[in-house]
Amino acid sequence: MSATLPPTFKPTLILHGGAGDIHRSTLPPPLYDQFHASLLAYLRSTYTLLKNGATALDAAVHAVSLMEDDELFNCGRGSVFTSAGTIEMEASVMVTSIQEGWENSSEPGTIKRGAGVINVRSVRHPIQLAREALLRTGYDSNGEPNGDGGNMHSQLSGLEVEKLADEWGLEFAPDEWFWTQKRWDEHMRGLKGIKEDITMSQGTVGCVCLDQWGNLAVATSTGGLTNKKPGRVGDTPTFGAGFWAEAWDVKVTAESETGTMVYGTSSSTATHAESDQSAHLTTWDFTRYLKSCLGDCLTSYLRYLSSSRDVPADQDSGSHRPRSPEKQPLLSHQQPRYTKPLTTRRAVALSGTGNGDSFLRVAAARTASSMLRFSPAGSFPSTLAEAVTAIAGQGGELQRSAGRRWEKTSEGQGGIIGIEISSHSPENPGDKLKRGNVVFDFNCGGMFRAWIEEDADGEKERVMVFREEYY
Repeated sequence: MSATLPPTFKPTLILHGGAGDIHRSTLPPPLYDQFHASLLAYLRSTYTLLKNGATALDAAVHAVSLMEDDELFNCGRGSVFTSAGTIEMEASVMVTSIQEGWENSSEPGTIKRGAGVINVRSVRHPIQLAREALLRTGYDSNGEPNGDGGNMHSQLSGLEVEKLADEWGLEFAPDEWFWTQKRWDEHMRGLKGIKEDITMSQGTVGCVCLDQWGNLAVATSTGGLTNKKPGRVGDTPTFGAGFWAEAWDVKVTAESETGTMVYGTSSSTATHAESDQSAHLTTWDFTRYLKSCLGDCLTSYLRYLSSSRDVPADQDSGSHRPRSPEKQPLLSHQQPRYTKPLTTRRAVALSGTGNGDSFLRVAAARTASSMLRFSPAGSFPSTLAEAVTAIAGQGGELQRSAGRRWEKTSEGQGGIIGIEISSHSPENPGDKLKRGNVVFDFNCGGMFRAWIEEDADGEKERVMVFREEYY
């Protein structure tokens, strides 16, 4: 958004550096220290950009570009080899916004758009190529041709996309830049069927950012799987599988000045443990909650309680809530209060890392978002954290998709990071800016991740790989 608009959100970000069969016994301290130092440096650099007014898109691309130059990670310079001994990289970006009027904005990163690039071989930063493919559409915001050399395509592949990179002035690197001894050794051992003690071949990197104006961006980059078949396309450049971002409006029914009962439910944003302070509990939500807690012994009473309010149908789920009998007039104290419709806006952005073929099979990122977006009010999941756990957590959809092959192969392994915001997000203590919620979960040995969290003592930089601290 334009810097002329006042900031509304506190900048927020989270990075991931890969997930997979990582265990303390096979991750020696020196190697862990290298990952920790890199992720911490990239976290700080990107957070500084956001605080200085960078857009979410520019900040996310900045973070991933740094990781593409770091051979620790499976992207850019550290990419793994295909079974033919070649390198084929993939990257993607996607943006959305919570701001009103975002559809008509000409600012980058304020309209839901995405781009993926596939089979990139010589562009030094594939993530920057994805960014250009996103921004260069060939048209301005009014639909008039602008001659920027772009097009409206969402996915571009191979030699043709590299030709565009050359036309757009992006940096290229020779084969020697992408060749590393570590990845070559993994490639050769893999061809011989030797299992790695620790492998970051599922080490897709990603960053999700929230800027000061309520714009969300996700940037993801990878070299794929070690010894993948040439031409294989993974989840990283595929919409809804390895990345996703979207915003939507939720109808809210708010009480009027004379009303005391709220029949609608606000779409709240919550952390893992707390819900948005603006949420309201309706009569129907409360009866459903009581029933879930106390069982069917209260069925008769709950039926009576539900019928004592004229509650409308649930338009999202298609189900109908009980109505008062038509022939039974409401008593004066049962008359519904006047209500007025309002709208709250929610937005999410997610990035995945792990076994890409599994992410593709379950459309992991989009499914997590859809669970949150289309679930009836008051039902599970009510937060992005719950949705991410349902997909990428232990026992979640990714794990179940592996079936009997779970833990016998790498199938199903992975994790997801994300940020969730709403127009009713709680304010950040001290500066009164709204807050975004950082979420993540994984089902495998570990997931490298870095983020900044806040508590009563202020901001804290966090870098972790396991569920517990390494040291």
